Order: sequence, then structure tokens, then C-alpha cells
Amino acid sequence: MRWTLRTRLLISYLLLLAMVLGVILLSLLYFLNTRPSPPEPIYQHLSAVVQQGDFRNILTESATIFPRSRRDEFFIEALTEFALLHNVRVLIANPSRQSIEFDSAGVWPSAGEFVTEATTYNAPRLQSVFAVRPEVMFGGFSDPSETNGGDWLFIGLSFPATANDPNDDQSGGIGGPAPTTDANDNNVANRQNAIYFAEPRLSQSLQLALSQFGDALALPICQSALVGLIVALVLAALISRTIARPLQNVASATTAIAEGHYDQRVPVSGPPEVRAVAEAFNHMSAQVHDTQQAQQDFLANVSHDLKTPLTSIRGYSQAIMDGAAKDPTHAAKIIHDEAERLNRMVVELTDLARLQAGRLSMQAAEVDMAQLASAIAQRLSIMAKEKGVSLHVDTKPTPTIAGDGDRLAQVVDNLIGNAIKYTPTGGEVSVETYSTRNGGIEFLVRDSGIGIPPQDLPRVFERFYQVDKTRGPQRGTGLGLAIVAEIVQAHGGRITASSAGHGHGSTFTVWLPSPHMSTVVRRFR
Repeated sequence: MRWTLRTRLLISYLLLLAMVLGVILLSLLYFLNTRPSPPEPIYQHLSAVVQQGDFRNILTESATIFPRSRRDEFFIEALTEFALLHNVRVLIANPSRQSIEFDSAGVWPSAGEFVTEATTYNAPRLQSVFAVRPEVMFGGFSDPSETNGGDWLFIGLSFPATANDPNDDQSGGIGGPAPTTDANDNNVANRQNAIYFAEPRLSQSLQLALSQFGDALALPICQSALVGLIVALVLAALISRTIARPLQNVASATTAIAEGHYDQRVPVSGPPEVRAVAEAFNHMSAQVHDTQQAQQDFLANVSHDLKTPLTSIRGYSQAIMDGAAKDPTHAAKIIHDEAERLNRMVVELTDLARLQAGRLSMQAAEVDMAQLASAIAQRLSIMAKEKGVSLHVDTKPTPTIAGDGDRLAQVVDNLIGNAIKYTPTGGEVSVETYSTRNGGIEFLVRDSGIGIPPQDLPRVFERFYQVDKTRGPQRGTGLGLAIVAEIVQAHGGRITASSAGHGHGSTFTVWLPSPHMSTVVRRFR
């Protein structure tokens, strides 16, 4: 099955949408799976553990039953058993010095400083369990012994020191009688330390996250995805149509041109890139149409131009062969002139093709356009005098330019010759040259001849195009001005034509650049 461009674009947009939604879903599941578990359940469990009677008993026994020499030993053993029994981690630390006295996991004190992020919290229910109300802290710390620095949450208890009689071992202490504060007493239970109860903070499992949020989010997510899919489907259809329709128009128009319908145009619409394609196609179509029309005109004109000399050649040659020519010499001259006309047409066609292909040989040299124009005008003055046309030459001195003298002479000869040819008896032709500010020169030919209609001005330099469409004896090949334009452009110059309309004469202006700007050497080297 051959899918259209619009269908392929629509499918590609839907696939892209599906991929984006899939990435979003996978990212959501990943972040839910790696999200740390909430701290509240851990704090609640640790608080319940601390409030149990086991820990109060440890505090009381360490302060009242055992002598000072055995308090450290008993306290450490009791806390180790407590940690194993309740599956918690117990640490004794000095917050001010960030040092660890005891760690039931055995990581500290060798692990270095004990750094926590703690917040003091007023917990009357927890504090009321003890005879001496401790300061309660909630927070967390990282275990340096774990690969990724495992996170732990804790509840910390900091008991205030009580200044009692040092000889009274039965006075109030931590959870009961007070421990002594003798400067020589280094017992763990008696120093101003804090006791931490900790549990690891694990990442929340995907199953737990789904169980917590699945029911609440499933329906809204599905509804949102459905709405987004519908909107995306409509937008994808509109976008694909916007892109595909102009291209389909171009494809249809291209097929029509291939079938010989050269007047095709397409609407310029769609995104900027598609609009550029449509504009380029319309420009190409106009060029093809104009070229095709010019070729058709040329074929019609050339068929007549070939037919006329060939008819003369055939007629006069037949008369000579039959002995019917009254003046064989005159007949032979006519045959020769018509053969020259045919040869000139072939040469012009060949030169134009080589100029447009950039293969015509040109030699760069210094050329004085004022002197060249004067010389050619002087030579053509005989033709102007025979026709009764006044030829005025005003060639001011100009700087030399770089160019091919023979080809530039061809330009001057064609423009002056055409001006004389299409100016009626009694008319005037002016030839002027002058320099320009940028170091170039301008060559101007003005006549009072038949003029050029406004609709023909843009086409006078096209191949095969002729303003005078009558089939008179003055009719040319329609190649002269096209060759002139190609020669001027090959020198890096430009040529323009202007006219006030039919019967008001015309003006042809040629601008040629200074030597360092001429392109004749670079193009034809």
C-alpha cells in the first residue's frame, strides 16, 4: 500500500507523541521508584521504641545498680542488646565536639566526625517518660561506610547534667537518680552526651508508590492522556495537511508541465520552507513558459527567415540552370547574399550558445570605448547617410577598460546598426560615451525610431524575441540583442533599454566596470 505524504506525516506525529508519552511515563515511574521514603513513619517507630520500658530500665540500672567502674561496660552491653532486639541503630555522641563515643553498628568512632542535620523539637509525650526531661532532636546523617553514603534518620535525646553531691551515688540521675559530675568521672553514661536512635531511610519502592498514589492518579492520568491524544491527533492532522497540500499542488503542477501545460502556477501557502518551494516552482514555471513561448516564436520566425532566402536561392538557381535569367550575374549575387544571411544566422546561434555556456573564447586587453565607438560610428555613417538618418557622435574621453575588443565592437556595432535600421528617414541617432564615478564607463545609443512598447521592454534581451513581428525585409534573427546582453554580462557590466512607447524612439545604455572589476578574464580564462 502506497501511503500519501499527509498520511506518513500524521503517522510520524502520532509515533512521536507515543514516544514522548512513553518517556514521560518511564521517567515518572523511575522517579517514584527512587524517591526517598517519607520520614514520618520512621520517626514514629523510633519514638515508640524509645518510649518502651527497656530503655528506661537501662538508664536506671546504669545509674543506680552498678558501681562506677562497671557503668560503661554495662551501658554499652545493654545498648547493644537493645539495638539488636529492636532492630535500630544506637549511637552516643558529643554534639558539641561532633565525636562518637559508641556506635552499635561499629562504624564510629573510627569513621571520623559525626555530622548531623538536626532540629530540636518539643515532644511532651516523649519527654514525660523520663524523670529528667531531655532535649529531643529529629534529623538525619550519612554513613560514610556505605558506598553511596547511606541516609539515616534519627531521634536524639540530650539529658541535662545535674550538679549533686559527688558522694551521693543514689541522687537523681538519667531516668532516675542523677549521675555525678565529678571532673575525674569519665563514664560514658555520665558525660554530657546525646543518645541517638536511628533507622536507614530507604528509597520508596515502586510498588509502595503505586499503592499510595495509583488509585488517586490513575483516572486523572488516563483522562489527561486521552484528551492530549485527541488534541494532538487534530493538530497533527492540521499540520500534516498544511505541509502536504502545497507539496501535492507542486507535484500536480509538475506533472502537468511534463505533459506540456506550461502555464501552471501553485498557491503560495504553508510553512516558510514550503512557501519557498512554491515560489521557486512558480518562478521556474514562468521561465519555462516564457522560454517555450520564445522558442515557438523563434521556430515560426526562423521558418520564415529560412524559407525566404531558400526560396530566392532555389528560384534564381533554377532560372540560371534553365537559361531564363535575364542577368545571371545579378541572380548569382542574390544567391550569394541570401547564403550569407543563412550563414550569419548559424554563426549567431552558435555564438549565443557558447556565450551562455561560458565557452566562447575571449581575450582581456585594454579597450578605449570612446575611440571604439567613434570608429564604428564613422563606418556606419555611410549606411545612415544612405537611409537619410542623422548620426551624431559625442564620445567624451573615458578611462580604458579591460575586455575583449572584438566582442565589445560587436556590441557597439549591433546597437548603432539597430538604431539606424529602425529609425525612419529624417530621424536621428545619437552615440555618447562618458565616465562614471566608480571608474567605469557608460556607452549610450539613442534614436528617434519606432520605439518599444512598454510590454516588450522586459523581453527585448531574450533569445529569439523580436519587437517588430512583421515579416519584412528588415527582419533579423532575434538573436542580436541576446548576444549583446551576454557579452556585456560576461564583462561584469549591465545593459538596459528604455522607451516612451511606440513611435517615440528608444535608448540603450551599456555600463562597463573599471579594469579591476571586470569579470571577463575570470569567467573565460
